[in-house]
Amino acid sequence: MNYSFNSRVRYSETGENGKLTLPGVLNYFQDCCTFHAESVGLGGDVLKARDRAWFLSSWQVIVDEYPAMGTEIRITTAPYDFKGFMGMRNFTIETMDGKKLAWANSNWTHLAISTGIPVRLTPADTDNYILGEKLEMAYAPRKIKLPDDMTSQESFTVQKHHLDTNHHVNNCQYICMAEDFLPEDFKVYQMRAEYKKAALLGDMVVPYIHIEEKKCTVLLCDEAQKPYAVVEFQ
Repeated sequence: MNYSFNSRVRYSETGENGKLTLPGVLNYFQDCCTFHAESVGLGGDVLKARDRAWFLSSWQVIVDEYPAMGTEIRITTAPYDFKGFMGMRNFTIETMDGKKLAWANSNWTHLAISTGIPVRLTPADTDNYILGEKLEMAYAPRKIKLPDDMTSQESFTVQKHHLDTNHHVNNCQYICMAEDFLPEDFKVYQMRAEYKKAALLGDMVVPYIHIEEKKCTVLLCDEAQKPYAVVEFQ
């Protein structure tokens, strides 16, 4: 079953053009699934008490129109499948009269917090959710193919403001990091992200980029060249 909440685009969520930013879109989606989990009795505190958490494995986000400051919007989410230790979930942002502005697919891994190892789902993990219909969209592969010729950029350190309640870099923060490497006039219609491992406070992030006319790929690695995340903008 779908879960929705209404909001109004705030000035603090907009960029230089006065419209909702891509990170703003992602934060609405993340908030929506968090509210959904809380509403069915499977919120963060409940999962933590069971040594469980959901780790975002990948995003595919399409933005047809970035709403302007003050626009009233409805954010909706629904899980559409559970398999093994994976959960799949769609999202949409619409105007109050039903115009679809943005939509997304996401894949989540169910983990044991203490070990970081995927754990097979049980009815206790899924029965409170009612599956929705899979959103009609052009689904991209979960894995992102890296270009052969990527250029290294200046490394930087994970700061406190990058962290969330899990004490590692928030999913959206990787996208913010990657966005810094976009050309000035690059407008993002689709963003894909593949998350590999969590970065912690003080970790060094080593970026690599590849820019084409209509696509920019950013690889965020640790000092041993092991990826934290891969982000592709189109």
